[in-house]
Amino acid sequence: MSSVPHVTLNNGVKMPQLGFGVWQVPDAEAEVAVGQALDAGYRSIDTAAVYRNEEGTGRALAASGLPREELFVTTKLWNSAKETWTRDAVLREFDASLARLGLDYVDLYLVHWPRPMRDDYLTILRTFDEIHRTGRARAIGVSNFKPPHLRRVVEETGVVPSVNQIELHPYLQQAETATLDAELGTVTEAWSPLGSGKGLLDDPALAAIADKHGRTPAQVVLRWHLTTGHVAIPKSVTPSRIRENLDVFGFDLDADDMAAIDALDAGVRTGSDPDTFDWN
Repeated sequence: MSSVPHVTLNNGVKMPQLGFGVWQVPDAEAEVAVGQALDAGYRSIDTAAVYRNEEGTGRALAASGLPREELFVTTKLWNSAKETWTRDAVLREFDASLARLGLDYVDLYLVHWPRPMRDDYLTILRTFDEIHRTGRARAIGVSNFKPPHLRRVVEETGVVPSVNQIELHPYLQQAETATLDAELGTVTEAWSPLGSGKGLLDDPALAAIADKHGRTPAQVVLRWHLTTGHVAIPKSVTPSRIRENLDVFGFDLDADDMAAIDALDAGVRTGSDPDTFDWN
């Protein structure tokens, strides 16, 4: 655990640069997987209301016996298409997430998607700012926000997100968004950092770099994220992979390795486009 570096968010809160994600993990399995991740040394856990595994995640956190101050817990508001979100609705949903997690506060609270066609993310972020000021979220941020969404948030609310969690991997490097994040002082966090099993880890360029270092392609990709400055949250329910994904601090990528991985950018998404996504 001690080898995992931290990034300092724009409000001074420290966040582990490598965390554990539980997207698409059923609640009971999440309890087991999070417990295994904590045992392996992860201290940052990323869940969301829509994952329907906050309860299992919370049970694992409680069962770990770890001091709360050693943990960094992220969850997200699922701003669904059923309604235009109001301040009161956001507050109710935040309370519900805390109750499911069994926590008094979270370390990071994110709005899951911008849903620009609903035109309510400004209200959501203003309410998040209220939550942050109460101390019940140590930091607040956004997920899947593109540059126009980010600029509008900052210009019209004055809220500068601490984190922007986006789909990011060697095939989708999102340079424009990452550059704006850096300009704003917002940390870029990668979901699907290993490409969601869509062929990235079979790429010959990654295989060659992995062979060079005696590592796996997944470890090479995670090392690339960390070297680039991203926060990454790989997901697995396989104990050996959980440990493997954390074992990325005993080697370094050289300039040629980084250039070869940078050259893989193809603008290929495995998930939805934030400009059009409005699934309920």
